[in-house]
Amino acid sequence: MAQAMKIAIVDDEQDMRQSISQWLALSGFDTETFASAEDALKALGPDYPGVVVSDIRMPGMDGMQFLKRLMGNDSALPVIMITGHGDVPMAVEAMRMGAYDFLEKPFNPDRMTELAKKATQARRLTLDSRALRKELGDGDAVMRKLIGASPVMERLREDILDLGQADGHVLIEGETGTGKTLVAHALHAVGSRAGKKFTVQSCAALEDEALGRRLFGPVDDDGALPLVEATRGGTLVLEDIEALNEVNQARLLSYINEQGTPAETRIVAICNLQEQGKTCESVLRPDLYYRLAALKITLPPLRQRGEDILTLFTRLAEQFAEEYGCETPEVSAQEAAQLLQAPWPGNVRQLINLVERAVLQNRRGSGSITSLLMADTDDVQPVMTTEGKPLKEYVEAFERMLIDNTMRRHKGSIVNVMDELCLPRRTLNEKMAKYGLQRSDYL
Repeated sequence: MAQAMKIAIVDDEQDMRQSISQWLALSGFDTETFASAEDALKALGPDYPGVVVSDIRMPGMDGMQFLKRLMGNDSALPVIMITGHGDVPMAVEAMRMGAYDFLEKPFNPDRMTELAKKATQARRLTLDSRALRKELGDGDAVMRKLIGASPVMERLREDILDLGQADGHVLIEGETGTGKTLVAHALHAVGSRAGKKFTVQSCAALEDEALGRRLFGPVDDDGALPLVEATRGGTLVLEDIEALNEVNQARLLSYINEQGTPAETRIVAICNLQEQGKTCESVLRPDLYYRLAALKITLPPLRQRGEDILTLFTRLAEQFAEEYGCETPEVSAQEAAQLLQAPWPGNVRQLINLVERAVLQNRRGSGSITSLLMADTDDVQPVMTTEGKPLKEYVEAFERMLIDNTMRRHKGSIVNVMDELCLPRRTLNEKMAKYGLQRSDYL
């Protein structure tokens, strides 16, 4: 959920503070006021979720000194300076020091609103970018998003940890919706480039010539750098690598060769050809393919991940239920079996969409998971014996999900779980041990 932006108003004149605050509040902004720069500094940290409006002439610490302190704490904080008659040269100096803009008294309130809107939008982008960099620099946080205890997911996490420490370029393959870009994030976060530039570009999003300029230059925007320069030292992720034409393939190969070994900038290529019966090797020139595929990861489709499907359903349902302010949908044994045996052509992305719809249906008190599955595919069956799996596997998967959900709902209270599931303590303990469930995980 997006963080609410604030506007801090700093002015020694009470009437001016209140006037600006009331006008901006009427325009939909969340404001707070300070009578002095000293008071404001106590509340405005480096990641202050908003912008500052400050007078220049104030007793004690004036606006220019205040601006210098703010820029020292956070040079990307937008500060709008208010100037009196004759202070325009001082305001120009403030702009040189890093102020976002200035308003000369008496100013047009609509102009104040316009500036505040632009400044808060710029601040939100800055804070979102910082949050993303922090997340990408936290390997544990990214790896926790790769949910699942199936053997294929255990192996995937091990591969990410191994390849993340390597310097070679990486090719990621897998069906649509399996989380290939998330894996690219994880590779970056657990490696030596964590915290450095991380850029994602879809090769299918631009026409060939425009894509070439975007990647290698020259770039039309004033002051902008081509991505190979802007991402220097970090990780450049190229989604839909199969969409590169011959000219851009040649330029990418030249860029990779020019970097030498080890590469300063790591290329992570993502290929989406599995559903089409083709391979990345068949559409890329061989010399480029083998440079990109020096290290390779193939993501498992959701239908091969067994009980992970129910685990993902549970976690996603909890998240959506919290977001929409309603209860999580109950999953019957038959629905659990249908979730496990569904073909999932859209993989995790399809599951996310289905779970959100299930939560919304549950909020309305209508519909079923079965009906949602049938809307997605014609292959849903009301039995539990497809793909040669014994009924016992489906029963155990449902049982594990049921205990896990109940433990989460009761925050690890064994007594409440025993009462709801009508299980004696010894039986519950045995089943939790069997399924690898720890009470401490729910406290």
